[in-house]
Amino acid sequence: MGQNFYMAFGAALIAATVTTAGIYVIRQFERWGRQNTTYFACFAAGVLIAVSFLHIIPTALAMTPIGPLCLLAGYLFMHIFNRFVTAYVCDRGNTTDYGIGLVPLLGIGFHSLLDGAIYSITFTVSVFTGILSAIGMVLHEFPEGIITYLLLLRGGFPERRALIWAFLAAALSTPLGMLISFPFVNRIDINLLGALLSLSAGALIYVGATHLLPVAEREPRQNSLIALGAGVLVAIGIVVGKG
Repeated sequence: MGQNFYMAFGAALIAATVTTAGIYVIRQFERWGRQNTTYFACFAAGVLIAVSFLHIIPTALAMTPIGPLCLLAGYLFMHIFNRFVTAYVCDRGNTTDYGIGLVPLLGIGFHSLLDGAIYSITFTVSVFTGILSAIGMVLHEFPEGIITYLLLLRGGFPERRALIWAFLAAALSTPLGMLISFPFVNRIDINLLGALLSLSAGALIYVGATHLLPVAEREPRQNSLIALGAGVLVAIGIVVGKG
């Protein structure tokens, strides 16, 4: 328990640091951050999707017979939740009153809390599973920090307040989610753990395929496919090397 806890917490702290770096970069080096966000997103998507299909899903299916159902449920939950948040942000986020409200922050914060829970689940299954998940998750935190800060600015936040709230909602909530979820995850049986791992895999696939890859479609870059392929190859190399 001790090793898995510290590794999960360390991964969550690294994720929070990377998110903070994304916030800092977009604030201090806005042009560079905008130019390279697509590459970070594509690489992270490649890692997350490949790791999910090559390792996390097979591991989860071996642990519980309801793995496929939980996999679908994890994906659909993330889809429905993000649709709900997007509807509020898109419909009401253009005014300052709603910009300084809790709706965008709750959405961002809840997503990051789920990231922390994914670290708890995957590191409880095994250190290797946790590391594989953490690679993709940590990489996707950088563009997420950029997107969070820009969303708050567009919603009417002053720069300083946007910086503080972006850090609290997108960065600090990830280790908090890990700390909250780990004691419960560590006490459950293998069938429930497999179900939770399947839910996590569905969430990871959603983040990679639905949240990150559309960035490349909206803002195409010459080498975005190379970045995506590099992420897939990195994941394959790690999984094959472990085998």
